[in-house]
Amino acid sequence: MKVLIVGGGAREHAIAWKLLQDDPALDLIAAPGNPGIATLARCVPIPADDIGALLSLARAERPDLTVVGPEAPLDAGIADAFRAEGLPIFGPTRAAARIETSKRFAKELMLRAGVPTARASHHTTVETALRAAHAIGAPVVIKASGLAAGKGVVIAETMAEAERAITEMLDVGKFGEAGKEILIEEFMVGEEISVFAVCDGQHSRLMIGAQDHKRLEDGDMGPNTGGMGAYAPVSLDTASLQALVKVTIIDRTLAALREEHSAFSGLLYAGLMLTATGVKVVEFNCRFGDPETQALLPLMASSLLQPMLTVARGESLVDTPEFEWNAGSSVTTVLAAAGYPGKVRKGDAIAFPEPEDGVYVFHAGTRVADANALNVDEPPVLTDGGRVLSVTAVAPTLRAASNRSRRYAEHIRFAGRQMRHDIAWRELRREAQKSGNGSHA
Repeated sequence: MKVLIVGGGAREHAIAWKLLQDDPALDLIAAPGNPGIATLARCVPIPADDIGALLSLARAERPDLTVVGPEAPLDAGIADAFRAEGLPIFGPTRAAARIETSKRFAKELMLRAGVPTARASHHTTVETALRAAHAIGAPVVIKASGLAAGKGVVIAETMAEAERAITEMLDVGKFGEAGKEILIEEFMVGEEISVFAVCDGQHSRLMIGAQDHKRLEDGDMGPNTGGMGAYAPVSLDTASLQALVKVTIIDRTLAALREEHSAFSGLLYAGLMLTATGVKVVEFNCRFGDPETQALLPLMASSLLQPMLTVARGESLVDTPEFEWNAGSSVTTVLAAAGYPGKVRKGDAIAFPEPEDGVYVFHAGTRVADANALNVDEPPVLTDGGRVLSVTAVAPTLRAASNRSRRYAEHIRFAGRQMRHDIAWRELRREAQKSGNGSHA
């Protein structure tokens, strides 16, 4: 069987690794891939958003399945183009992808469908946005409506911060087209979890919850990023919560999208806030999350390949069993380049320690140096993006997984390396409190 993976980040590396676990005989192709993925697949240097070139590649290779990692090609209509030519693809249509690509569309759809979420208003002018922000009061959330690479959300602790964020988005154009329309949203208090659902348009199969860490620095300090780490499972994600999320959030959203003539097939990501008044949606994504995917997939005991094939072929998940999971915990620590999440420095050589059982290094922003220019047989791997590597450790306990992930990550060296040392700190604190030891993890 031949599978094409679209994308070149740590998420796609983790997906490639998992698919080969499911079927070691797979013929994997990745576009564009990265040095890590190249150890598992043939990498073709086609950008993930070049739909025409990807379609030509698929026509030539005739993959049995195409898996789309990032949101940009989905927004560009890759699923529509592939399905029009009878090429099985796992990912929603452009219309269905609006659940992520337009926060206004997603918010209005949720309100119509009765999906619990924060109250919000949309704006295209600074004047009306400022009035809405002052009406809510600080803290208040400012969101770019379009795609902003995971960085288009500002949690303003003061009105001065809110005013600056609104001005930067609408007047200065900080996020370009993505920020020409913004949402002013009430700030929700609680703890966040991410839940992934494989969907066929009507039915869904949920994965266990994971928790992402968006802030750059330990203790959830510093600027928001695309994600500095994640862990799974989350003790707050109980069986009763999963059942509630499936009925009141996933199923309602799928039904609402069908009513919009935009049936969603692919991976629906629900970012959830567990508030004092119940679970509410923070945001939806139309694809696998990063870095949650890197934490979840090494724990998955059942096949990911089979349900993705079912969905890509337009078949029903109704007879597909629920996902099964290995015991233990998984922790992912992200290593970021100098300057991230702002202007990043590229080209720093990376030194890797010896491989370790139960530790997986997924490549994101990396490239291989030019061997000819350096006159060497084994050129070094260099940094080539904001988030460079994801280091995932699996262990019988969360504390052991956290320690292994952190320690291995600390032994990966490159100039200007940034990383958090406290991934899963909330869960570890809960464990300590349950055991009668109130110390901070």
